[in-house]
Formats: sequence, structure tokens, C-alpha cells
Amino acid sequence: MGRIVVLGAGESGTGAAILAKEKGFDVFVSDCGTISDPYRALLDQNGVQWEDGKHTEELVLNADEVVKSPGIPLTAPLIRKLQAQGTPIISEIEFAARYTDAKMICITGSNGKTTTTSLIFYILKQAGLNVGLAGNIGNSLALQVARENHDYYVIELSSFQLDNMYDFKADIAILLNITPDHLDRYDYQFQNYVDAKFRITRNQTKEDSFIYWAEDPVIDREMKKLQLGATLYPYGFSVPDPLPVSEEELALKGRHNVLNSMAATIAANVVGIRKEVIRESLMSFQGVEHRLQYVATVRGVRWINDSKATNVNSCWYALESMTTPTVLILGGKDKGNDYSEIDELVKQKCHTLVFMGLHNEKLREHFGGFGIRIIDTDNLHDAVQGAYEAAKDGDTVLLSPCCASFDLFKSYEDRGEQFMAAVRAL
Repeated sequence: MGRIVVLGAGESGTGAAILAKEKGFDVFVSDCGTISDPYRALLDQNGVQWEDGKHTEELVLNADEVVKSPGIPLTAPLIRKLQAQGTPIISEIEFAARYTDAKMICITGSNGKTTTTSLIFYILKQAGLNVGLAGNIGNSLALQVARENHDYYVIELSSFQLDNMYDFKADIAILLNITPDHLDRYDYQFQNYVDAKFRITRNQTKEDSFIYWAEDPVIDREMKKLQLGATLYPYGFSVPDPLPVSEEELALKGRHNVLNSMAATIAANVVGIRKEVIRESLMSFQGVEHRLQYVATVRGVRWINDSKATNVNSCWYALESMTTPTVLILGGKDKGNDYSEIDELVKQKCHTLVFMGLHNEKLREHFGGFGIRIIDTDNLHDAVQGAYEAAKDGDTVLLSPCCASFDLFKSYEDRGEQFMAAVRAL
């Protein structure tokens, strides 16, 4: 067998290393950061050699194939050297799919991925199917392929994961929407990001299914340009409604969640789930953490954790669902954001904006002339305290940052957990 080098030892990298070891490869894991203790233990238990705090080039450049963490940009110097010498660089999903015949239900989009992925997984579990949850949520696909034997996988895919997928094929591909996001990773060219999202349709044939939001203008434009091989399933408010329940009966509220529920329903129909199971699941599903998650009511003020809103369009959906005067907490690592998308909703619904980031200059410049109170902070404690003092009885405080979390936090989950702890301590 050949030599597999895994770059990055998070959930996906560790899983890929364990699967590669099981399949008989010479495996080496390299992470320029610090590998967390649970992943170190897993690598050690499985006899996988690893290093952290650096990339030793002579131990990486001799790979026959490299499995790259989605977080490592293609412009990284080591990646450029691997590309220059012709070393194949793939994603963990691409690698894992070689070793399973399970049906792949794959979900991508700028917004709603986690909710829709979780809902489809829930419906299939309720139907009694042998199904795994993978990708950006759940355990790594590679680790599940190594340790378990599922008939179906429901996989949330980011554009970064799709970038390094070549032979992989989704049996059911779902594209929820496309709005500007991660432009810093795509040379600030929106079309590059669009092309990455459409890679979810790669290698599909007529036997496969492509489910997409028909009313998304970007998707609509691309569909007119492309000749896709899959059977097409458009959904939206302008096409026949696939939902077996009324919108009022859905457990998930808000216009965006009606669309998410439509996509999940079509996927479940394609799989062959009984209508009664789909109906009951749509009425009982409880949603996901850090996405419009109710935290507490303090002094008559509702606090909502929407830390998963790492782009402007996610914040738009959150603001659209607000029914009371709102204090909006936003800010973090800007990814080339255009905040004008939320201008009208901010003016309509927000009386105070709280900035929470190490670099709030762009936020101050954009929102400074709105005539809305602005509280400028550089940490979570001051942001929560400022929002607490600004909010009145009957208001909502909404954490919906529009930005990535990596300026102050380890992840959006870490940001959400710290926010909820700070609120509960008020």
C-alpha cells in the first residue's frame, strides 16, 4: 500500500487517518496547530504516527496522496508545493467514500445546511433506517466507515470540502441557496464560490437526484447555463408544495425553515419514507443548537443564540423572524462581508447594535450613519453587558454575528456556549 499523509488532525483528519491505517496504508498525520487530547489519544490507540506544532516537509512531500483538512486553504505554501509536484490532494469525504457502498445524501448551501441535514437525519432515524450523520456535524464520515456499517449517510458539506472532491458522487444532492460567503477563500470572486457549491452535482447520473431551491436567483442563473445529469427536484413557494403538513404545524418556524423542510421532505420522498413518518417528524423535530436557539428570558427580555450565523444572509433570516424590538449583537472575523443585505431589516427591527470583535472598523463605517445606538466592544462579556443595559422589557437580544468566530473564539459553537453562559449569569 502507499503512503497517506493527513494534514490537520481535527474530526475529519483523525477519522481519515484511522480509516487509512485500517486499510493498510503507511499513515502520517501533521498539524501545524496543537492536536487536542482526545484526537491524540485516538491516533495513539490506532498506532498512527503524528506531529503537531509544525509541518515537517520531508515527511509530507513524500506522500502518495494527501488528505487535507477543509480549513487549510489551497494557497498555503505546503499545499502549493504538493500541487507543484503533482501529489493528489483530496478531502476526507472523498477518501472515505471509496470504502462504502452506502447511499449518500449530501446537503450544501450558504445557509440552512445544519438544520436541513439534521432534519433529514431525524426523519430517516424515525423511519428506522440504518443511517449515519457526517460532514460538518456528527462524527467524521471516515471514522464511521472504519467503525460502523450504515446503509445511508446524511452529510453536510461546505464549499471547502467540495473543493477537494473529484470521484465522489452524491445519490441525493441538495443545494439550499447561494449567497456571498467565504469570499476571502475564493479570490473575492463570487463565481468561484458558486462553482464550488455546484460541485455537489459532480458525477451524478439520471439515477441520482438533485434537489434545489428554484427561487434562488444565483441557482436559477446557473441552472440555465448547466446541463446536469441528475433527475431534478426544484422546490419553493412558486412550485407545488411537497409538505405533508401546513406551515403552522411545522416544528421549525420562519420562512427559511419552511424551505428547509421542503428540501428535507423531497429527500425523504426520494428515499421512500412513508408520508406518515415524514409528517410526524416535521411536527416533532426540535432544531439545532446555536441556530435561533432560545436561551433565557431575563428582566422581560428574550435572549436568542444564533451564533451559527457566520455570514450576512444567515443574519438576514434571523432578523426576518424577529417579532419584537431587537438588540443585535454582531461582529467577528469578516470574510469579505457585504452588510447592505441586512440594512432594511436593521432599520426596521433594531434599536441598538452591539459590535463584538477585535476589528469593528468596517461595522462602524457601514452602520454608523443609521441613527441607531451603537455599543462598540471587543469581548463577549462587555457585549452581553451592553446589550443587557440597552434592552427594555419586551425586547429580544439576538446574537447573530454575520462573521466567523475565529478572532475571539475557537468556533461558532464555543462562541454560542460562552454567550449562553454569560446570559444565564446575568
